[in-house]
Amino acid sequence: MSEQHKTEIRDGMRVEWDAPIVMDDGIVLRADIFMPLEDGNYPVILHYGPYAKGLAFQEGYKGAWVKMTTSYPEILEGSSNKYQSWELVDPEKWVPEGYVCVRVDSRGAGRSPGYLDVFSPRETQDLYECIEWSGTQAWSNGKVGLSGISYYAVNQWLVGSLQPPHLAAMCIWEGYSDFYREQCRTGGILNEFIGNWYSRQVKTVQHGYGERGARSQVTGEYVAGPDTLSEEELAANRADTQQEVLSRHFVDDFHRERSPQFDKITAPLLSATNWGGVGLHTRGNFEGYMRAASKQKWLEVHGDTHYSHFYSNYGMALQMKFFGHFLKGEDTGWDKQPPVQLNIRHPGETFVLRDEQEWPLARTQWTKFYLNSADGSLQTEKPADGTSISYETMGDGVYFTTPPLEAPLEITGPIAAKLFLSSQTKDADVFLALRVYDPDGKEVTFQGSNDPRTPIGLGWLRASHRKLDPAESLPYRPWHSHDEEWPLEPGKPVELDIEIWPTCLVVPAGYRIALNVRGKDYECDGEPSDTPFSKYKMYGVGPFTHNDPVDRPQEIFGGSNTLHFDQDEQPYLLLPIIPGG
Repeated sequence: MSEQHKTEIRDGMRVEWDAPIVMDDGIVLRADIFMPLEDGNYPVILHYGPYAKGLAFQEGYKGAWVKMTTSYPEILEGSSNKYQSWELVDPEKWVPEGYVCVRVDSRGAGRSPGYLDVFSPRETQDLYECIEWSGTQAWSNGKVGLSGISYYAVNQWLVGSLQPPHLAAMCIWEGYSDFYREQCRTGGILNEFIGNWYSRQVKTVQHGYGERGARSQVTGEYVAGPDTLSEEELAANRADTQQEVLSRHFVDDFHRERSPQFDKITAPLLSATNWGGVGLHTRGNFEGYMRAASKQKWLEVHGDTHYSHFYSNYGMALQMKFFGHFLKGEDTGWDKQPPVQLNIRHPGETFVLRDEQEWPLARTQWTKFYLNSADGSLQTEKPADGTSISYETMGDGVYFTTPPLEAPLEITGPIAAKLFLSSQTKDADVFLALRVYDPDGKEVTFQGSNDPRTPIGLGWLRASHRKLDPAESLPYRPWHSHDEEWPLEPGKPVELDIEIWPTCLVVPAGYRIALNVRGKDYECDGEPSDTPFSKYKMYGVGPFTHNDPVDRPQEIFGGSNTLHFDQDEQPYLLLPIIPGG
């Protein structure tokens, strides 16, 4: 046993700290393993990621911890919470149920040495080997389940494509699946999140950050040690992910090798997503659910923050039911679980759980709402010929709004819009916001995954990326190939098909629905939210902003755009109306 590797009994568990897992190239990754006290063969819940397994949730993500435990105090019950780690299961709640919890610091992160290259094929191979190692230990029953939020969900799609023999089930909680379209460039526009995230959450726990960083509140060891390396050594030991993403405007092998092969994913899976995850994860959970080849797969959709329901009693019960069935062979009732469970949204943060059989819903009435330039209305009847409308791209854009609804209207599903647009330059960035207003004119927003005031729906498209892939496109979900640039001719309109990510809301009678066409990110009211301990300002899209001056130079994207209307070019919004909502 190495000096790092230690075993002790504490809080009703046998814990191995920094257990070595040797990879095929000789690199030794470090894992913390939480086991029942009695010897036996137990199913495994495995996590592999870069956030430092020893960093306490309460310390590394204080704002999230305070918000979550204030909203759901039940999370604090039945645990000392000493072992809580960002986006991972609490071993004090899982080990007593007969599971072994394995947390692995990914290559180059936390306590694991090596070259840090997030979402790379090398990382995916490492995760494969960790699964196989866990499935063949003396304390294992040979069945390994993957779990976790965000990063720990994304890499499940990736490793699932490799079909590890001991992988028995995956709980993919709010994890995107398309590296280009969801992580790097929404609609072809650079998402600033990946660069900011890499600096804020990954570099600060890179292996060798050592004494600059935090200590484990349990062991007292440096969470990104034991070594402390120089800044030059750290830089040499990690990929320049920010520059890689910034320099690659179109889909290439860099993006493809960081995205899954859905037709090779066969393990049973639960894809759990968030209606308010606009800007990163939401789309990927839906697409992954629909595209994965798994014969046993389920979709669940909820609201609230990115992390709350993973830990709440609601989410815990769902996960226990799923893993109990697939990892322990217990009769948990999962065999009666509907293929799709939706928490249907109503204004006022109200959710009603509803079982469904498919996604999108088979009874959807796909309804075109036409944009009327004469009066700014949004209506189901085609308007007469209209005049063009110009808007400043750095302003609040232009709105098209329905009259007050005469009866409640449910919108649940993916959304698409068709516009005819010209620019003063060779390109244009189009931002769409689906907004709903109450009878007093106040906007209906929801607590989203990463922002307390998210709108009902968002979509993005860089006009020069308007080329569609006809084999992948659907009327309600256009698919852009992002493989070549189609520049605009100044003043000449082009046809744009824009995807708005899946959403849900039962809009009450008297409320109005609006489509806001913009040239920059949605903002709720122009003022940042007052969120304690937040590491960034939140205006309605959280950290998923599109303001990079290199990607969006003012001389190209800072002028005005024009929407065009006539009988042959009728712009519309395609809404998924659910009868009886």
